[in-house]
Amino acid sequence: MIKALIIDDEQKARNVLDHYLVNFIKEKIDVRHADSVRQALVILETFMPDIVFLDVEMPHQNGFDFLLLRKNPSYDIIFTTAYNQYAIQAIRFSALDYLLKPVDPEELQGSIERHLEKVRQKAVLTNQQLYDNLAQNIEKKEIKDFRLAVPSSEGVYFFTLDEILRLEADKNYTSIHLIGKRPFLSSKTLKHFDEMLNEFNFIRTHKSHLVNPKYIKQVTHNNQFLLLTDGSRIEISRRKKETVQQYLKLK
Repeated sequence: MIKALIIDDEQKARNVLDHYLVNFIKEKIDVRHADSVRQALVILETFMPDIVFLDVEMPHQNGFDFLLLRKNPSYDIIFTTAYNQYAIQAIRFSALDYLLKPVDPEELQGSIERHLEKVRQKAVLTNQQLYDNLAQNIEKKEIKDFRLAVPSSEGVYFFTLDEILRLEADKNYTSIHLIGKRPFLSSKTLKHFDEMLNEFNFIRTHKSHLVNPKYIKQVTHNNQFLLLTDGSRIEISRRKKETVQQYLKLK
């Protein structure tokens, strides 16, 4: 059985999420509710959940305030939020899970499955680094200054966008190349990073390559390759050639 605590100031939102947990999730669920951070702290004195569904936007104390009050939690946190680009990016950059309101039952099941996978890998108790990174990110004035957290088999890597030279697909993994550091492998796909970094002008030059334009040194005369400042040579596919040319204002 999974024990869950829903922290949300809106009763309707709590009831909807409770309904989906009880009626749509394969696993048996024991659910408790809190309408504020204060009430949640009281419940947590006697109830030890496996998952906390934490609303980001709440009056008085919000979800991020809750994080600062509860260090080294033994439970997994899944954030719930209405569309808030800043909050969503802060959460995504910290490699944490979230559900967009109104909650979709299939997405909820996906979050539960990811939680169970963390339990199998005994990764839930290592989340504090990610929560700390989230707390730092939300204090930044601009999303571009967020620090990106990327878990790997070797541990969690933290770096800024300016440190990323390029990313390269390696089957269902992504090899991340940083300035002045050895590359490492992330279990996320290149598509995942493309969606996250697109608004920061990272260029998808090929199905296997995503490049930080800051480090483009030149384009070969036939527009088939980008040469980067570290000497690497990145292919430009025929499908992406026009997009790359337009971005680099070569036309």
